Amino acid sequence: MQVTDRIQYNKQLNLINREISMKSGKRKKVTILFTCVGRRVGLARAFQQAAKSLKIPCTTIGTDISSFSPALYACDRGIITEPVGSKKYISEILSIVKKHKVDLIIPTIDTDLLDLSRHGAEFQSLGAKVMVSSDEVVEICQDKRKAYHFLIDHKFDTPRTVDLSKVKKRDLTFPVFFKPWNGSASRGNAIARNLEEFKYLSKRIPNCIVQEYMDGQEITCDVYVDFQMRVRAVVPRKRMEVRAGEVSKSQTVRMPDLMDRCRRLVEELGAGPGVITIQGFLLKNNKFKFVEINPRFGGGSPLSIAAGADFPRWILSELMGIRPVIAFQGWRDSFYMFRYDEAIWVKETEIITAPDCHRPA
Repeated sequence: MQVTDRIQYNKQLNLINREISMKSGKRKKVTILFTCVGRRVGLARAFQQAAKSLKIPCTTIGTDISSFSPALYACDRGIITEPVGSKKYISEILSIVKKHKVDLIIPTIDTDLLDLSRHGAEFQSLGAKVMVSSDEVVEICQDKRKAYHFLIDHKFDTPRTVDLSKVKKRDLTFPVFFKPWNGSASRGNAIARNLEEFKYLSKRIPNCIVQEYMDGQEITCDVYVDFQMRVRAVVPRKRMEVRAGEVSKSQTVRMPDLMDRCRRLVEELGAGPGVITIQGFLLKNNKFKFVEINPRFGGGSPLSIAAGADFPRWILSELMGIRPVIAFQGWRDSFYMFRYDEAIWVKETEIITAPDCHRPA
């Protein structure tokens, strides 16, 4: 961040802090719930740091199905729940929200977005803001066939995509890309380079679609939509290296034309509030083709946050009833993230096993 940007940032932070102090009688603290928190240690810590910088007393709660999920121990409280999709899952989340007076719910994976969206009114009645799009938007994003038709209908470039049952082998041009239409985190994705591989994969990938293979630079864009459903910032990130479906090396890249197209895509889709993650490929002819839309925080979003697009601070400010000043391109270009393995250390006696446990002190 440049010196002038840092001065402006500090001025804005001081202004927000004064406004929050004036409202402190109305809201003593903020409680944030991260559902299916898994490995999202960086995201939980970013919200904790944002609350600290805004001088907001904050409690973070993480849920997961496994006691061995590291981000449970990065939160102030960890809670074990039933798996997403079980009959008890939403009732458990509602119970947590009610018991702990949760103010903000941050989903971290695709699979619980639809349930959280469909029960949004119930969470709202308990005083909790859910950072999730409408169920209609979530359904489009989670079904890659619907997402493809949305992109085509709204004139966004995207790889040709066909349901496996409708593929005519005589029309194939190899390589082609296989993926489940309801998949996430790159699970089940594969490349068929010839007809033999095509036949092999077509028998092993369920709910399969076949997509034109993209030979280019993969770009992910973090799009911030505020509580009034306005797109306030777009940060493109070059995916330099990926491990297990999540970016491990990345670089911010200022691409004004792509940023404007992402803004238009999110506005026409009606996604938000929160961070919407858009993925695509920049081809050798400089054309960009959109591939996926994920209405949640992406795994690489900590890079955008560190580069100056401070989504947690903006969200918490809005939650306090204060509109943050956001410059659409107010983040650092050519800023890099190189991830490495880091450990959470936990004694056997500190392992979370009960349905509702504090993080050990």
